[in-house]
Formats: sequence, structure tokens, C-alpha cells
Amino acid sequence: AAAAGAGALKGAAALVASRGVSSGPRRSGRVGATVARESTEVDESSSNEVWTAVRAEFPVLAQEVSPGVPLIYMDSGATSQKPRRVLDAVEEYYVRDNANVHRGAHLLATRATEAFEEARAKVASFVGASSPSEIVWTRGATEAVNLVAHAWGDAHLEPGDEIVTTVAEHHANIVPWQLLASRTGAVVKYAQLDETGGVDAAHLESLVTRKTKLVALFHVSNVLGCAAPVDVAVAAAQTRGAPGCAVLLDACQSVPHSVVDVRRLGVDFLVASGHKMCAPTGVGFLWGKAERLAAMRPWQGGGEMIDTVTLSGTTYAAPPARFEAGTPPIAQAVGLGAACDFLADLGMDPIAKQEARLAAKLERGLLDVPGVAVYGPTDRAVPLVAFNAHGIHASDLAFFLDQEGVATRAGHHCAQPLHHALDADSGSVRASLSFYNTPDEIDAFLAHLKAVLAFFCRRQASPRRCRLVAPLPSVRLSSLARSLERERESKGGPCSRYGPQR
Repeated sequence: AAAAGAGALKGAAALVASRGVSSGPRRSGRVGATVARESTEVDESSSNEVWTAVRAEFPVLAQEVSPGVPLIYMDSGATSQKPRRVLDAVEEYYVRDNANVHRGAHLLATRATEAFEEARAKVASFVGASSPSEIVWTRGATEAVNLVAHAWGDAHLEPGDEIVTTVAEHHANIVPWQLLASRTGAVVKYAQLDETGGVDAAHLESLVTRKTKLVALFHVSNVLGCAAPVDVAVAAAQTRGAPGCAVLLDACQSVPHSVVDVRRLGVDFLVASGHKMCAPTGVGFLWGKAERLAAMRPWQGGGEMIDTVTLSGTTYAAPPARFEAGTPPIAQAVGLGAACDFLADLGMDPIAKQEARLAAKLERGLLDVPGVAVYGPTDRAVPLVAFNAHGIHASDLAFFLDQEGVATRAGHHCAQPLHHALDADSGSVRASLSFYNTPDEIDAFLAHLKAVLAFFCRRQASPRRCRLVAPLPSVRLSSLARSLERERESKGGPCSRYGPQR
């Protein structure tokens, strides 16, 4: 089965190449749709053939959520699905090589260590690092940000120093800096949005002063789907910031979708999570410039991170071991290495091109639905769109979509300040795709969305007054939706288990 899966993937990758879409060179440092627009045009039917073969590598996508209702997975921004190659790599580690890494004198420990360190080298190559020693294993991007906040921030920030970030960040790129500021007396400053719905580059630049020690921002927004002005942030840190001002980039939503090259980006730190890039949960990484890591003190103490230990004191290992106390996520790291191989074999430029097509179709379809508000600029870097429908709570909308097999996400997406800036304090629905999604799935999603909106329209107003949608052709609603409608009619209450609607 593993050989057949690998053969299918190689065949798909070869077909991608045969259609004239080159996967190299990888080191462009650009994001998403920008890369895709520069790729050679490919016949759409041929492209669909390629990606249908790739989709077959993800067994979870073949299921039905209920009889006759296929799964339409549109929550890859929260976590991606895993291809057979990754599943097989993790299983092989546990079946054949399971042992603790480093210092073991037996064969299994040697094989486990080799697989573990080989995975580190694969991640380093995937993001263009100068050396595998610049990659620090973490549980995910959140832990990586906290590692920098403690191991670097506590030693470098003083009262009155500044941390510049944006209102559009994931909470993992806000809360650690607020905690750092409370420990050190530093101040956190936030760049606002511009008229297009993206980060205001001019405002971001103006916030950087000679007191600024750190600029932390996303590479691609997990709500807006757009790229941040990273070049502006790097230039401002170098020319306007305090001496040694560092730039940290949250690349969780960019690394899985397009070429990322840390040396071309010019940042000092980059964080990402494996589970968003076809790898297992429980593993991520911090990339840091070698000189930055070498100057950082340990964060956690224990085994692995020491050089010598005596009763009078301890000396510490060189990076990356200095920041990897205890038994690391070995199997998960092996899976992440396999995911890097999988993505590299497909080619990040072909992936970006395919996802640009999906993003355009998804956004265009949502903009054509009356009563739906779409957030963010139109030049999306990834196939991710957050939206709301007039008069319907996001949780209600996502719940009813789920009954039709459509997996989206509702809430603030760990970005409450951004939703407040968007005047969407109750949250939004987010549909986030990956290269394994299909145009047909987008069509089905839009049809189900219109049916759900029509359902709410009938319950809230007469057809003459409905502000959501015009009368639509009959589209099947689930038995649960019909039962909730009957329950509402009998009890006179809201048809939502999440409380009153806006």
C-alpha cells in the first residue's frame, strides 16, 4: 500500500512537471498567489487531473460524514489533513525504530536519532536555512513564540522599550508579547488596518522608533488571507529601530502554501506548526539566525540541553539542543520531515498556482452571494476566506453547513482584536482550503451556503422582506436542520443551540 501510494504521488508530481509547471528554483521567498501568477498557464482540466491524483493520497477525504453526504473539508487553516506518506513514516518509526534519541548505544537508538536529525535537516532545507542547527524543535508555533519571548526577550527588553506588532495577529503572536511587556516594563504597539482591509504598512513603519527592540508580525493572516508587509517591517527594524532590533515572523499560514526562504525574507526568527503543513500534531519549529540563537539563554532546564552539570552550576549545550530540554517529539518530527518531502516533491510553485485558482473561485463565489460580507483584501495569498452573513450568527451558519458535510470554522480564529477592528465582535465563518480541495467542492459549498441562508431567511422574514437571498431552487437540507426548524416552530425559540443571533 505504501509503495502504491508513493507511486501515485510520483505519478502526480511527474504529471505536474509534464504540464509545464516547474517546481524550481524553490528559493524565491515570495508568497502564495504572487508566485502562482508568474507560473506558466496550465489547462484547467489537465490541472484538475493532477490534483485529483494528489487528493487520493489523503485517505480521510474519501469518507462520508453520513450516508450519501461526502465530507467537504474546508478547515485546513486550523489543521491540514495528512497524506499516506506521512502516516506511513510515523507508523514505520513506531513499528521499526522506536527509541529515545541521542546517546543511546543500541541499534534502535541510532536509527531513531538518524531519522530525527534527518527530519531537522529536511525542515532546514525546506525553509532555506543556512544550517540544520538553526532549527529548534517545539510543540508548535505557539511554543516557539514563547521560547523567543523568554529566552531572547527577557534578556533584551527593559522598561520603556517597545514591541511593535499588528491588530491582525493570532493570539499566539500577541499574548506572549503582552506577558513579556508585563515582566520587563516594555510597551506593545499595534499597527492598524488600511482601507483595503490589510495591515497599514505606513502605520507599521511609523510605529518603529529607536526604542523598538522587536517587530513581530504574521507572514499570511489566518483570517484575512493576505500577506503582511514583511519587507517594510524588516527595513523599519534595521533603519528606524533600536540597535539589534529583531523581527519575528509567524509563518504558520505561509509555509504550507508557497515558497518561504528565511534568508531572503531577512527576518531574525520564524515560527511554524507542523500540523498545518501535512505533518502530525504536536510538533513545530523555531528558525533563528545562528548568532541570535547562540546569544540566547536556556528557557527550560533538564536533560538534553546541558553540557556539564555539577552541584555548583551548569553549563549549557550549543543551539539547538540548548532549547530542547527533555525527550523531544521524535515521531512527530519524523512525520514533519516526511511532510516536507511530500510538499517538495509536488513543488511549492505548482501548489501555490493551484491554490490561487481555488482562492479566486472561492472568493468570487462568496462575493456573488447577497447578504454575505467577505473580510480582507482581494489579493489573497492563500485560499482562505472569512465571512459573515447578515443577521446570522457565525456559529449557527457553520453548524448548519456541517450538517451538509461542509467543515468550516466559526469564531474569532484566535484573533479577537482583529474581529473587533472589523466590527465583527461575535466572530466569523472561515473557509480555508488546501491543494487537495477541488473546484466541485467549492460549488457544493456555495450551494449549501445558499440553501442555509434561504432556510434562515424563511424563518426570519417573509420572502418579500428577506435581505439575505432571493428565493432559490430547492436544495436538500439535512434531517437535523428540518428537525430544528420544527422545534423552533413548536417552541417559538431560536433555532440555534448557541444563543441569540445578532
